[in-house]
Amino acid sequence: MSAWRRWLRNAAGSTAWVVLAGVQPALAAPQDFLATRPDTEATRLLEWVLASHDAHGKPFAIVDKRSARLYVFSADGRLAGYTPVLLGSALGDRSMPGVGERTQSGRLRPEDKTTPAGRFEAAPGENAKGEHVVWVDYDAAFAIHRLRPGFAYRARSARLASAQPAGKRVSWGCVVVPVPFYTQVVQHVLGQRRSVVYVMPDRAPLQAVFPALDS
Repeated sequence: MSAWRRWLRNAAGSTAWVVLAGVQPALAAPQDFLATRPDTEATRLLEWVLASHDAHGKPFAIVDKRSARLYVFSADGRLAGYTPVLLGSALGDRSMPGVGERTQSGRLRPEDKTTPAGRFEAAPGENAKGEHVVWVDYDAAFAIHRLRPGFAYRARSARLASAQPAGKRVSWGCVVVPVPFYTQVVQHVLGQRRSVVYVMPDRAPLQAVFPALDS
C-alpha cells in the first residue's frame, strides 16, 4: 500500500460535514437542504437548477463562496451531502489568463489565487501526482479535491472547522474538502461521471453570473 493510500485510510478529522441518503427527488429546494440554513441566493440558484433541469440529468454541485460551503446533489436532484470548504485566497470571480500554466510551475501570483464563478462542465480525473480530483476547469487547473497531507494539513483542518467563512480563503483557487467527505460524497457522486458545478460569485449579483435566472 502506498504512503498516500495509507494516509487516506488513516485520515480522520473533526470537521463538520454531512452525508444524506434516501431523499426523494424534488423540483423545489428540499427540506434537508433548507435545514442546512443556506444563503438565500444559494436557495434561489438551486430552485432554478431543479426547475429548469439545467444539469441535464447529471449530478451537480453548488459552491457558495460567501458561506464557504459545497453542496453535492445526485442526478435526481437529491442532496447527497454538504460541507465547509477552503477556497482561493484572493477574492475574485475570474481565472487570470495563464493561471493553469503558472499553477503547474508553482509560480502563482497572489492575485491568481481566485476561485472562479460560473457554470462548469466538470469531469473526474487525476492530478500530476495521481490523486483523484474532480476537474471543474482543467485548463485553469481548477478542481475539487480533498485536503492533502503535508505541513499545512493541521492548520487547514482547523480552518475548515472554523465558523468564519473569511478564514477559509487559503487555497490556490481549488475547492478543498475534508478527506472523508471527498471519499464518501464527492468521489462517489461527482467522481464517477461528468457533472455540473455551479460556483456562486464573491461580490457580483447572482444573475450577473447566471443570467438565465432572470428568464
